[in-house]
Amino acid sequence: MLVAKNWLKLTTLTIFFSAASYGVSLNNEKDNDIQATMHLETIVLGSGCFWGAEKRYEALAGVIDAKSGYADGKGFKATYRNITQSSRKFDENNYAEVVEVTYNSNIISAATLLKSYFESHDPTQKNRQGNDIGTQYRSIILTTTEQQAALAEELKQQYQDKLTQGGYGSIKTIIKPLTEFFPAEEYHQDYLAKNPNGYCPDHSTGVVFEKRSDDEVDNTALLAGKQVVIIDSRDYCPYCEKLKKDVLDDYQGSIIVTYRKADQLDGLTIKSATWATPTILFLEDGKEVYGRQGYVSSEEFYKALGAFKLGDSEAYTVAFKARTDSPFCKQYDIFKNTPDGIFTDKLSGVPLFDTRDRFKSGTGWLSFTHPIKDNVTMHEDTSYGMQRIEIKSKSTGIHLGHLFPGEGPKGEDRYCINATVLDFVARKDI
Repeated sequence: MLVAKNWLKLTTLTIFFSAASYGVSLNNEKDNDIQATMHLETIVLGSGCFWGAEKRYEALAGVIDAKSGYADGKGFKATYRNITQSSRKFDENNYAEVVEVTYNSNIISAATLLKSYFESHDPTQKNRQGNDIGTQYRSIILTTTEQQAALAEELKQQYQDKLTQGGYGSIKTIIKPLTEFFPAEEYHQDYLAKNPNGYCPDHSTGVVFEKRSDDEVDNTALLAGKQVVIIDSRDYCPYCEKLKKDVLDDYQGSIIVTYRKADQLDGLTIKSATWATPTILFLEDGKEVYGRQGYVSSEEFYKALGAFKLGDSEAYTVAFKARTDSPFCKQYDIFKNTPDGIFTDKLSGVPLFDTRDRFKSGTGWLSFTHPIKDNVTMHEDTSYGMQRIEIKSKSTGIHLGHLFPGEGPKGEDRYCINATVLDFVARKDI
């Protein structure tokens, strides 16, 4: 009986291990099939600071992973602290800031990836990109196959011809086989995602392998009146996308917002540096009045736009210092009898009040029974020793006026609103 039990146990174990071995073998086969099907390849690219570059590569269709790190150095441990020491600023043995790019060559070719690489920075600069100076910022391509190496050399020459035509000097990009890659510290990985408010450094020359439809622009319309120009990136810039999503996608103001690349500002007088994306430029008659680099919140954007559009006016004081229009002011007289339409936020253009809800209160300020739903916010106001309910525009945060409960017709509420912070759009024009 004991022999039978041992035999049964041995048989069970044999079956178990056989099944496990088959499973491992099957998984290995699947892994090999996936590798073969995906055609995964790796290349290491250095084009200055790795923060922005890493995110741009990840945004390319076909790139599986992009990892910041260090390569092509020797004599010391590759860490951020070590490579940025002032004594290594011009040390030829210093490591370069690079990005290890893993890609599916069935989806994105090495040629497409390398063209994007050359176009995304200025390869004619040696040991620097813009204000970042040092050997760790050198332009370098570290290949993992002979095909990559040959292609990199070929594209380097092609791009050199185009750069020469554009008035640039010789390419300083180093091309050599990869020996070893050292991943950067964890806080450098996905740095832009971890730090959502900033800018992407854009040191591209504007010279491209193939002309695109948006390369040629006409700035004639930007030479008259007040304009807002956003310097956008040719490649993926998370800060640009965040600015659009959080602020500009909902903007409906009267001052037109136009997007341009850094090399598309011909004919305009620009004072600000243009290598950071996004950069917001406030122009009047084609000349920069004010510029702001990097992502800005909705509050920051509209405060800058308010100063630009309203200047030193009563409207600015009302909007940003919570003051009040003079009763029966000029703007009130204009708006009190306007035809059927909508009153909008003077900066964002977002609808705030409807003439159908307007009534004459005899106070000298515009009065409404209620606002357009979800477009205003309410706040406690204890200024001047009074208890009041302040009304602000939800889109811009500007001060609009006050709510007086029960003071409207038939006991309805009265929204007492300053006319100077509003614009009007006739319903027929909506």
